[in-house]
Amino acid sequence: MPSEGRCWETLQALRNSDKGRLCYHRDWLLQGEDVLEECMSLPKLSSYSGWVVDHILPHTQGNPPSSEASTSSRPTSALDQPSFVPKSPIRSPASSPASPATPATPDGTEGKHESQQTESVVLQSSRGIKVEGCIRMYELVHRMKGTEGLRQWQEDQERKVRALSEMASEQLKRFDERKELKHHKEFQDLREVMEKSSREALGQQEKLKAEHRHRAKILNLKLREAEQQRLKQVEQERLRREEGQARLRSLYALQEELLHLNQQLDADQHKDLLKVDLSAFQTRGNQLCGLISGIIRATSENGFPTTEDQAVAERALQEMRDLLTNLQQEIARACEDKRRQDEKEAQIKQQESQMQQGPQVHKESPAPSLGPGGKQNEDLQVKVQDSTMQWYQQLQDASSRCVLAFEGLTSSKDSEAKKIKMDLQKAATIPVSQISTIAGSKLKEIFDKIHSLLSGKPVQSGGRSVSVTVNPQGLDFVQYKLAEKFVKQGEEEVASHHEAVFPIAVVASGIWELHPRVGDLILAHLHKKCPYSVPFYPAFKEGMSLEDYQRMLGYQVTDSKVEQQDNFLKRMSGMIRLYAAIIQLRWPYGNRQEVHPHGLNHGWRWLAQILNMEPLSDVTATLLFDFLEVCGNALMKQYQVQFWKLILLIKEDYFPRIEAITSSGQMGSFIRLKQFLEKCLQRREIPVPKGFLTSSFWRS
Repeated sequence: MPSEGRCWETLQALRNSDKGRLCYHRDWLLQGEDVLEECMSLPKLSSYSGWVVDHILPHTQGNPPSSEASTSSRPTSALDQPSFVPKSPIRSPASSPASPATPATPDGTEGKHESQQTESVVLQSSRGIKVEGCIRMYELVHRMKGTEGLRQWQEDQERKVRALSEMASEQLKRFDERKELKHHKEFQDLREVMEKSSREALGQQEKLKAEHRHRAKILNLKLREAEQQRLKQVEQERLRREEGQARLRSLYALQEELLHLNQQLDADQHKDLLKVDLSAFQTRGNQLCGLISGIIRATSENGFPTTEDQAVAERALQEMRDLLTNLQQEIARACEDKRRQDEKEAQIKQQESQMQQGPQVHKESPAPSLGPGGKQNEDLQVKVQDSTMQWYQQLQDASSRCVLAFEGLTSSKDSEAKKIKMDLQKAATIPVSQISTIAGSKLKEIFDKIHSLLSGKPVQSGGRSVSVTVNPQGLDFVQYKLAEKFVKQGEEEVASHHEAVFPIAVVASGIWELHPRVGDLILAHLHKKCPYSVPFYPAFKEGMSLEDYQRMLGYQVTDSKVEQQDNFLKRMSGMIRLYAAIIQLRWPYGNRQEVHPHGLNHGWRWLAQILNMEPLSDVTATLLFDFLEVCGNALMKQYQVQFWKLILLIKEDYFPRIEAITSSGQMGSFIRLKQFLEKCLQRREIPVPKGFLTSSFWRS
């Protein structure tokens, strides 16, 4: 048997076979000698002997005899045969000396070895050999089957291994794909997280930037407010200083006037004439001068005078004026008493002389001298007539109502309303600025454009169509701005170029005739900027600041600084020239049958009223010269003899009044007026003003 384990498996298989389950009797020898015949007979080789000799014996030469091993190891009960098998002297053909399976040795040991092997070979019985051959065959078949099974198992295992390898490879691929997918997902998640964090960081950064900008804006606003507050404080301090300086100058002027009035209180010159005691007036005057001096000394120590100091000084000056008036009244009464006493004494003396000499013819006393208009030479008035003042106030009220009428348009915050306002203002003011003496046809185009705008027709301005109908308040706004622009042209253009007054005035006169409300607004603006065109001398009212009073007089006050006198007179001259030109000119293409809306009769009224009022130093002479130079020729043709009487009155009665109030440094305007009137009286003619529009101009 090749192996012991397999022998036992074979025996176990034989035992479990049908033959192994047969029952054998122990007393089989008693049954007869037939049973031993087979054993005692000569052995016969079975049909399998050759195969055994060829395949089994060569493999068992180096090992103990398999039969012995089998016999020794096989239990007797397995085959239920005797354990001893007799050896046969007959050798198998397979054990011949010429067998190639046994190598020959040179020392002759091969024969010995064969003899030993032959002797060890035990031939079994035919039945045993058959069984042994079956066993061998079974083993071979079983081995072959095992080999085939193993081969098949190996192939199956290889297939399984290949399948498992392929499956493992596929699983590895799937694993790699899942791993790669997981990596992609993780990378995507990480990128999304990074993008989200980046967006959050950007959002936070933008939020910080916005917060920084907001804080910077707030800080800038605070800085701007602080700067504005500082500038405001500086401006307030500057205004306070300027007001203080103005009050100080006013105090000096009040002190100067007070000292001048105090000199007039000196009663020594009246001691020889009067018997009344006037020392009380002089004492009070000295007290008032001491009061003003004390205020100025305190001011020089503390800085600038306050409004209370100025009010105290003004009250002291007013008291001084009242004191001087009372003194003059006392002196007048004393003089009147003395005159009456002298008259009585003279009458008494005359009666005494008449009684002595007899009656004589009385001579007529000379008639009192007559002033302007055949009246007695009384003091001229300072205030304007009540009717003129009412007319002035009506015009200012009409102007205020017009401003209220378009207040919604000017105060609107709407961009469209602002745009409409600017378009209307340009359409109203630009044509007035274009008025010149280039040609009559050009002037007519400008007039027609202004007239069309006021009539509600669309006009072209700045490349756009503009009409007052686009807004309900448009007409009021245009009328107001147009009148304001006409007066401004007189204030600026005419003041610099006197010849420019006539084209401006003729257009204004024509517009006034077609649109009377514009004319009223022109007068309102003219009276407000130049009160002497009323004529009107504004009075200083209690509680009014000096700057407001100067503005009422027509001065321009900027940052508490009053304009120079020369510039002031120049502007007043331009506006008076505009007024003098308007009242004498008519639009040549208008209706000649209608009366001028504000003609030469108003010029005569202005001239008469200005001569009935006390003259102002440097102002009255300038305005009279400008008015007569522009309008004198027209007034001469209209009023003829009456006009020359008025000129003589100016020369004989009004010139002395102007000269009396004019200082040596302000005599220029007075001399210019005096020479102009003397030349006119000498030639008996007022010349046509320079730049007057002739008929040839309108044909150009």
